[in-house]
Amino acid sequence: MSEILREHYQLKETIVTIMARELAQIEAAKRAIIEQRVYLEDFIGRDPFFKITLEPYDLREDGAPAIIRQMTERSALFGIGPMASVAGAIAGYAVAAMMEEGATHAVVDNGGDICILNDHPLTVGIYAGGSPIRDLAFEISPRKAPLGICTSSGTIGPSISFGWADSAVVVSGDVMLADAAATALGNAVNAEGSLQQCFSAIDRPGIDGALIVRGREMAMWGDLPPLRRARLVEDRITRE
Repeated sequence: MSEILREHYQLKETIVTIMARELAQIEAAKRAIIEQRVYLEDFIGRDPFFKITLEPYDLREDGAPAIIRQMTERSALFGIGPMASVAGAIAGYAVAAMMEEGATHAVVDNGGDICILNDHPLTVGIYAGGSPIRDLAFEISPRKAPLGICTSSGTIGPSISFGWADSAVVVSGDVMLADAAATALGNAVNAEGSLQQCFSAIDRPGIDGALIVRGREMAMWGDLPPLRRARLVEDRITRE
């Protein structure tokens, strides 16, 4: 089995790590990222409100690009704005392009919103910043369909979150859905109170499971991949 190639790629605000077995598959991912960003930028140029609204977007344009329709639909399920699912959307389209190029192993990590197709076991670390809960990872068994693992945080990174989660992680076969849900879950985490109750914010069809880290506390819900101990290598975290 050939080695896994890894490439860090940035296009404006999109910063990703792409992993595949063939360079042609990585190039396919990059072309997909460029293409989908063009669709997004063109649409936002016509209606800047799409980019800034934090509430469900009323899509009125007939013939809007698929990525616009999908982001609008996924985010509306959680009562939030469409840009909550943009990182997952880009990652999902990139992995789909890699699969069209014949990839059986394709990973795109878009700032902690990850789309995974893996032909051998893979670990995905859970990063919770300054929380003492660390060195944990999901073990992902080989699969033939993509999986989304997306993370939101109120204490780490530049993304908008109105909650107190160090890490709010959602797993779904639909990476756009997982991304929107992670935002909604992160928003639901207060400084105090039950973490388990927060999961009601994302209890929707298509969500497999979720995990929250807040300080010294951790809660899990639904059907998650097995957790294992794994040393987190911070150089592997996709960020600026």
